[in-house]
Amino acid sequence: MVDIVVEVGDWEHECCGPAYERGQVVDLTCMVVTTRDGTTSLVETRHELGVTWPVEHVRGRVVDVEVVLEDGTPRSILRVPDGSALCGFSEDDGHLEDPWTGEVVLRTRNEFRVTVRVPGSRVPGAPSPYRT
Repeated sequence: MVDIVVEVGDWEHECCGPAYERGQVVDLTCMVVTTRDGTTSLVETRHELGVTWPVEHVRGRVVDVEVVLEDGTPRSILRVPDGSALCGFSEDDGHLEDPWTGEVVLRTRNEFRVTVRVPGSRVPGAPSPYRT
């Protein structure tokens, strides 16, 4: 099994992104994004499929969900609410909570990381955003 970290959030999640919860089985379409310093990441997408980034599909079970705090550090949360809830357009209040204590986690931006456990020992084409 391999754990793959997928970045989720920003305008695309706010537009039409679904909720993600621990234990959920997902099938994500991701861009393989390489930055100027040569690092790569997988970024979930539903709109950017016409760009020049290579695309990977990540299919598996969500084993961790994190919000990226203002200072760049990740913090585990129970779930990522869907985009309309994060923007206040849903019956769901869009709050984030600690998975163990239920404490509300405050955030100033909508940047999340979803870790997906996939079968196999290596993900073809995935550069480096996963842990074994």
